[in-house]
Amino acid sequence: MLGLSGQLSVVGFDGNASWTGYAMIAGHWYSGPGQVDVNTAFLHDTGTAVGDKYTLTSGGMHTTVQIAGEVFDTAGGKPEMIGALSTLSAVDPGLAPNEYQVGLAPGTDTGAYVNALGHVLGRGYLVDINNSSSAVLPAILGLADALTLLIAVVAALGVLNTVVLQTRERVHDLGVFKAVGMTPRQTIAMVVSTVAGIGLVAGLIAIPAGVALHRFVLPVMGSAAQTGLPASVLNVYHPPELVLLALSGLAIAVAGALAPASWAARTRTASALRTE
Repeated sequence: MLGLSGQLSVVGFDGNASWTGYAMIAGHWYSGPGQVDVNTAFLHDTGTAVGDKYTLTSGGMHTTVQIAGEVFDTAGGKPEMIGALSTLSAVDPGLAPNEYQVGLAPGTDTGAYVNALGHVLGRGYLVDINNSSSAVLPAILGLADALTLLIAVVAALGVLNTVVLQTRERVHDLGVFKAVGMTPRQTIAMVVSTVAGIGLVAGLIAIPAGVALHRFVLPVMGSAAQTGLPASVLNVYHPPELVLLALSGLAIAVAGALAPASWAARTRTASALRTE
């Protein structure tokens, strides 16, 4: 392979394989004879780009293919090319499928289908389920949820500590306010309002910063794995979600201030006035 010192992983499909789930980073899925898709490692090692032509050789045979797109597939950091079996057969007529991938219709019992197909094919064939990521993704999402909850609890405790100190320092003032007619609900509203605005501003500042950090860190991680990233990996936040996330700062601030605000509302006026 021109420009490559090591091995090139080649995947050839016989039939429409657009449903197999390869995410596109750039370009499009191969759609005609002579078109192939490659991963980021291939483009990097060969110095090519989407739209370029590349020559495949095998023995005395050769063919020129056009790079139609860049796919999101690390392939263990090795260059990979994906195309139609008919295209790749131009340099190796002996190529033949050694694996069949089956996409099941929604609602199909996967286990029952695998068992039935394995029974029909016999012992000479291995039938399994492509579920390599089924256990990994829930674990990652669970860890992310746990970390998010932990950060929210720590933030609320920080607000609680701050409001407790402020409320104890102002307990005499609260006694004066109650003496002139402030109700318990008004007391709670006053204490909570002291941190609500800060929480809202913090959310409005933190969300854009977090999105910017997300878009900076992920490409760095992808580069370390020798792969680019599709837009679907980077554009994961939508306006409604961003609004809710921005309001989360307000929610955390209110949650942390409710306990000391309730204590301040229950404090007797006489006791508050005697406090120096």
